[in-house]
Amino acid sequence: MQGVTDGFATILLVIAVGALVAHLRVVDEGGQAVLSRVAFTVASPALMVVVLADADVSRLFTGYVGAIAAGLVVTATTYLLVARLLLRRDLTGTTVGLLCTGYLNAGNLGLPVAAYVLGDAALMAPVLLLQMLVLQPLALAALDRGADDRRSSALRLLTVPVRNPITVGALTGVALGLTDVQLPTAVAAPLGLVADMAVPTMLLAFGVSLRLGPLPGRGSSVPELALVTGLKVVVQPAVAWAVAGPLLGLPDEDVLAATVISALPTAQNVFVLTSRYSTGRALLTARDAIALSTLASVPVMVGLSGLLL
Repeated sequence: MQGVTDGFATILLVIAVGALVAHLRVVDEGGQAVLSRVAFTVASPALMVVVLADADVSRLFTGYVGAIAAGLVVTATTYLLVARLLLRRDLTGTTVGLLCTGYLNAGNLGLPVAAYVLGDAALMAPVLLLQMLVLQPLALAALDRGADDRRSSALRLLTVPVRNPITVGALTGVALGLTDVQLPTAVAAPLGLVADMAVPTMLLAFGVSLRLGPLPGRGSSVPELALVTGLKVVVQPAVAWAVAGPLLGLPDEDVLAATVISALPTAQNVFVLTSRYSTGRALLTARDAIALSTLASVPVMVGLSGLLL
């Protein structure tokens, strides 16, 4: 328990520093965007290569991943039924809501949580791969279908994974781990140096976004916002815990990993995807779901960690 407490304390303090420098106007929204881009395109892919090259690859696809997937399926199905039968959302609105309930912030917050709380950043790799290889292409296909002036192209959907730097880094790291290829020191040393920058950069950018971001609930549907946030930070981790623990009887560390990872908030790139296709209610729902689930997820993850240890 002490290690988990220390991990969350480390994360929260760095996030607080990000919020502080934003409050003092040392970093503005433009600076936050630069930090996020550097973390996303340079540092995080390097971290994935370094971590996964030395990881036990077989460990990455054990039962805890199935428990996370089960939580995603249950929450997505629940939202789909409510959205279509009660909220009467169109295809675009339904797709955005599904992303809000299931697309985890596995990068900006997930990697630090895995590294400092769960003790292994590699635990996030299967989630990143699942989201980029399966969820995002399916979501883009649905959003394209719902747009009046766009249609899905096979080439566009097939190239979604290779256009994401973190996914490319994860796949490269898995390939190195499977083949036992050792990078030369001239490559490994600078790669490790850049990888060390990933977690603090992501946390600082995250803290800045919390300080400068809009308050949730202004302009979006309150019932829908409550629905997607509750599904994301309460139902999804509860299902993951039930599958990993009582149903599958996984080791305690796997139950903890599945539950805490499933409690991660909605990813910021859901807003980016939504902004390509909608400027109305769906866009406001995405913005507010990200903000509210982020605020709610940290105490939920801390509480779950305390209960499961």
